[in-house]
Amino acid sequence: MKKMLRSVFWNIVALSTLTVMALFPFGAQAETIKIGAILAVTGPASFLGGPESRTLQMLVEEYNAAGGINGNKIELIIKDSGANPAKAISFAKQLIEEEKVFAILGPSTSGETMKIKKIMEQGKTILLSCAAAEVIVNPVAKYVFKTPQKDSHAVQKIYTTMNDLGIKKIAVLVGNTGFGKAGKGQLLKAAPEYGIDVVISEVYDKKSTDLSAVVAKLMAKKGIQAVVNWSIVPAQGILAKNMRQAGWDVPLFQSHGFGNIKYVQAGGAAAEGIIFPAGRLLVSDVLPDSNPQKSLLMKYKQDYENKFNEPASTFGGHAYDAFMILARAIEKAGTDREAVRDAIENMNGMVGTGGIFNFSPTDHNGLDIDAFAMLTVKDGKFVLYNK
Repeated sequence: MKKMLRSVFWNIVALSTLTVMALFPFGAQAETIKIGAILAVTGPASFLGGPESRTLQMLVEEYNAAGGINGNKIELIIKDSGANPAKAISFAKQLIEEEKVFAILGPSTSGETMKIKKIMEQGKTILLSCAAAEVIVNPVAKYVFKTPQKDSHAVQKIYTTMNDLGIKKIAVLVGNTGFGKAGKGQLLKAAPEYGIDVVISEVYDKKSTDLSAVVAKLMAKKGIQAVVNWSIVPAQGILAKNMRQAGWDVPLFQSHGFGNIKYVQAGGAAAEGIIFPAGRLLVSDVLPDSNPQKSLLMKYKQDYENKFNEPASTFGGHAYDAFMILARAIEKAGTDREAVRDAIENMNGMVGTGGIFNFSPTDHNGLDIDAFAMLTVKDGKFVLYNK
């Protein structure tokens, strides 16, 4: 009798094991997907990296609570570079060689991204940068993508607006960062095409706390009708204050690096009237319901602001897009890195906060000029710009 019971027991165990194996074959077992992030959570670019870090933590929590990606839980490893390129290099190597991450999101700044671009290629590791400079993806590198809109498109939007306003002579001011250097190149290159005369071009230290001397130098040049500042540091607000303190009442245009309301707060009343190109996240509430981005923008904005009790910014949006692009590619291609890389490169119609992404082997940014709207500051808030 005992032998019979033992036989029945082991038959049940064997049958249960076969059933489990049929439901969960060896090749489909759940695993942990390690995703690295290099972000300027602290330091001079924390207006970028802070929202990016918080956004990624929020998304990973949401995905893991829902079972992860295709049943695979996500482990997020965030490294705070403080916008220091040397730290970014060290963290990139550590994440690839020691942590064996599947992909890296970030860095926050263009200078950092350019410093690790070659490392990502050598490590055959996917990078979805949250930085804006066009040189990040031009020329194209196999494993490197970026989510912010293109510098050249931002310049085109600014110069088109200037043409509408009859502005012909301008001053260009940039921070001494990778983003500033790249922007200056685009501004100078495109100016003749739009009949714009760059009367003077100056570079300032990204750590500057007073730009009154630079403003005086610009003002000494006769005939300047507007100023373009290309920066991602708090000096954006300082410049506005110094211009108004000097009684210089010409229009101030900023780059798409101005998309955080904290920059407006830093400029105070002097920030009123600043004009800049940006994605539509900052004005999502006034978009028509027919806009394909509206529901996504409103949900991200609401989720972020409810969780962190601070306004959403375009920078957090860049991290949102980076994560969602990677997640969608993994959902489609599984956890084979090369297959995921291919899935990103061939992804089309991906609605994000920055626009609608259509990647290709020759375009690792995937956004066109329509991803931008022109915004301005009115009563301390971002609103759509109308001439």
